[in-house]
Order: sequence, then C-alpha cells, then structure tokens
Amino acid sequence: MSHCVLITGAAGYLGGMLCDALSQRDDVDCIVGLDKNDMPEALRGMQKLQWIKANTTGAWEPLAAAQSPDIVIHTAWQIREMYGQQKLQWKWNVEGAEKVFDFAFATPSVKRLVHFSTVASYAAEASNTIEHRFKEDEAFRASDFLYAEEKRVVEQSLEHKFAQARGSNSPVTVAVLRPAALTGPRGRARTGGLRLQTALSGQSKGNAIQRLVSLLVSILPVTEKWSRQFLHEDDIVDIAALMAFDDLKAPYAVFNACPPGDVMRGADMARVFGKRMLRIHPQLIRLAFFVLWHGTRGRIPASRGSWKAYSYPIVVDGSKLTEAFGYRYRMDTLDAFTKNAGRYAKSSSAQAAAVSALSGTSSA
Repeated sequence: MSHCVLITGAAGYLGGMLCDALSQRDDVDCIVGLDKNDMPEALRGMQKLQWIKANTTGAWEPLAAAQSPDIVIHTAWQIREMYGQQKLQWKWNVEGAEKVFDFAFATPSVKRLVHFSTVASYAAEASNTIEHRFKEDEAFRASDFLYAEEKRVVEQSLEHKFAQARGSNSPVTVAVLRPAALTGPRGRARTGGLRLQTALSGQSKGNAIQRLVSLLVSILPVTEKWSRQFLHEDDIVDIAALMAFDDLKAPYAVFNACPPGDVMRGADMARVFGKRMLRIHPQLIRLAFFVLWHGTRGRIPASRGSWKAYSYPIVVDGSKLTEAFGYRYRMDTLDAFTKNAGRYAKSSSAQAAAVSALSGTSSA
C-alpha cells in the first residue's frame, strides 16, 4: 500500500528528519510538508516532498486535503516561550493543534494521526523522585511552565475530539508519543538559539547573550535532584515510523519514548563537560531564571516555571514501546547525549565533536 504523509512543522528539527527518513521509504509516494517557514535548503531536491507555507492556524486545509494524505504527523510547535507574546503562542500551539486534529478527523483520506506530546507535562515538582518512573497511565498535571501546560491541554483536547470522532464512526486511529529530550549529531549541529549541550560545552560564544550563558555555567550549578533522560534522534524517527505505519493494537495509543537505564545526574553532566560542580538550592535557580528571563527579555530561555525542570526530576518508563512492538532503543541516555553516531553523524559540528571528546566517545 502506498501512503501520502502530511507532516506539520516540517521545517523544524524533528519534522525535517521525518521528511528525510520517510521520503526514502518505498511505500511513501508523497509527503506534504506544512510549516510557517520556507522549505529548508536541506530538504530541497526531495521529489516526493510538496510544501505548504502556512501557520497551522491559517487556511492550509484545502491545499493539504487536495493531496489526499492518509497519515498526519503533528510536530509543529513553538517550544521556546516568546517573551510577552504568550497569547499569540497559545493560539499557534493550542488552536493550531486543534485545527490539525479537526482536519485529520474530518478528511476522508486520513486513517492515522500521530501527535507529538512531551514528558514535560508529567510536571517537574519537588515531590518527584529519581526512583519513580512515570508510566503512560499516570495523569498529566497542571504546570506553570507554558510549554508543558500547552501540551497537557492539547492532549486533553485530542482525547475529546477522538471520542467524538469515534462516536461518528471515524476510522482514524491515534498514536500519541511523549518523548524525552531529543539529541544527536543533527540536533547538536543546528545553529541559532541556546541549547543545553551548546551552553555546557562552552561553545556558546557567538554573541553577548551566548557568552554570558557560557560564563554562568563555567562552574556547573546543580540541585540535589536535577536529572535528565535523553532520546537519540534516530530512535525518535524510527519510533514515529512505527506509530505511522504499524498496527497500533488499539484505536488510541499513548507511548512514552525514552530508553531504559540510568538517568544523567548533575555529577554526570559535570564529568562529561569537564566542569566543576556547585550544588545550589532550587530557589536560587528560580531567582536566577527570573532575572535572566526578564533581564534579557526572553533571549535566555528561562521562562516562568522552567526553573523546575532544572531543579526536579521527571523520570519516565519507556518500556511500553518495547512490550508492544519489540522495539529496542539504539542508545541509552548517556550515549544519546555524548556519541557522535547515527544517521547524521557526518553533519555534526565542532560542538558535537567536543562533546564526544570530553566524554571519551568516538565517531561511528
């Protein structure tokens, strides 16, 4: 069976990788990329790819429907909070997602909807422990971190719309993916913006803000329970393909996407980057984030509530994917974070090479 896949957020990190990977499948005849930005240079020349330049809140549906997509993959999201523009961001993310869901359930050709959620919506709270791993049947919690709250609200909306559609005998099945933090050579090679690995590796030197961040983390500040789980970019692309093309075994399926094994703690981060570590109280992180957010008018991504993610753990169990599909993760958290390996290893930047060198890993 041949497929036509609509990918929202196709110019982004994840969306671009999905366009690349799915264009190489023999059973995919057409990819429709929807994004508010122009087609990236890296995607030009893909004969299967057709581009719609539009925000998800715009009038893109007739153009997409004309291609008769049978699979919709929703990755479009404004992740970094826009300073002073929270209402606009809510419109883009929440209302935009709802338009994508409505399109999927109302378009006769669509049979599968894959929505990218996040583990952040389990909510980083002081009561969380590193030992407890959240599973898919545990409810999301309200959060003052806008990204996590938007994703929580959107998942609720999707469940409601799915129930309505099933009541109308819609054939659309739904897969919801909740990935841990994504990383890998392609992600580390991206330019622009401030990212955790770029800052910690000391490579953020392009402008005054980046130099300030590098200075602030010259000694790594960590709280007692700070931890991270990372998912390699190759894993998320392979998992997304499973969700798009395989039998879900349920009309509405939810999966955490996170490898088994140890999490990365503050000491692990310090060791990887060859830094000294300074233990501080979460309230100092909160104060620092407040000053940096407002002092730089959002150029340093330290928005309201985000301090909790750097203070308290959200540790998840991603074994349901293995149990349901026999999926074996390519890399654990440490390898995903440090190794210059995978489909995009050759595209890695000097920053990625520096991370590998510091951690004692080598290119694959």
